[in-house]
Amino acid sequence: MSARKPTLIELDDQHPADPGAALPPPEDMPEGRAMQTALTLGRARMPLWARLGWAALAGFITLAASVAAWDFVTGLVARNAALGWLALAFLALITLAALIFALREWAGFRRLARIDTLRAEADAARLHPDRAASARVMAHLTALYAHRPDLRWARAQLDDHAPDQLDGAGLLDLTEVTLMTPLDALARREVEASARQVALLTAMLPLALVDVLAALVTNLRMIRRVAEIYGGRAGTLGSIRLMRGVIAHLLATGAVAVGEDMIGSVASGGIVSKLSRRFGEGIVNGALTARLGIAAIEVCRPMPFHALPRPRTGNILSRALTGLFDRS
Repeated sequence: MSARKPTLIELDDQHPADPGAALPPPEDMPEGRAMQTALTLGRARMPLWARLGWAALAGFITLAASVAAWDFVTGLVARNAALGWLALAFLALITLAALIFALREWAGFRRLARIDTLRAEADAARLHPDRAASARVMAHLTALYAHRPDLRWARAQLDDHAPDQLDGAGLLDLTEVTLMTPLDALARREVEASARQVALLTAMLPLALVDVLAALVTNLRMIRRVAEIYGGRAGTLGSIRLMRGVIAHLLATGAVAVGEDMIGSVASGGIVSKLSRRFGEGIVNGALTARLGIAAIEVCRPMPFHALPRPRTGNILSRALTGLFDRS
């Protein structure tokens, strides 16, 4: 029996594809344009000359309006005393409201600065574990949340178990686990709600500028609420400054790019986009909102994550999207 000769099979393709080469991503993958635009607007910063020009313009308009209002009141008093005094009372109320607004903004900046100081103190105590430094961090955090009734039980547990911790690292871990656990849960629920809202709004609103505005307002409110949860309630100007700081932190840590905890979100958005492009964009926008919320938690938290796990984008987004179908 003779041996079989080898058979040569010719391929039509002269350049076969490398099996190890990665497939290029599809061109129609959702990108989350609404959130990308909102992040771009949030981190935009005017040059120094433009800021000085706008500040000078605002000062000039304020001065001109004040002088015009005062001349109007004094002239009205000369013509009709009753109407003049009524206008003066209105002007006094306006001035009082402006003063209260300025004081509230100043207090908001002070609260944010206090959170930054506490986080720096906790970082220093973690870097050089010392029982006395850790005890000071615990005392400052306890004083920060002394007027929070929702943390009464946590403060009592911390006071009971703190004497059992003989080293500084253990005391810091106990402080973080006891005080930050309920606050982290509240902050995660806030981020989940915002991610769900952004996903729905950007999926349902057909106008590009409208969904960008909706994403920007929702994220600004989320960051302000997260800061309030951790004790750093900010005013209007403080919230804008805080959002810029959160976006700067997001960019510094490289969390805007697609990472391990966001691959599932992008993949889900790509699958859904096969059925609806808008819903795929909504999922990716929700994932970016979750990323921004995690950055807000890290910036507003008075203690860095060490004993407790850092939130993940995939977990927050999955819980947020599950909430869409929760009828409870």
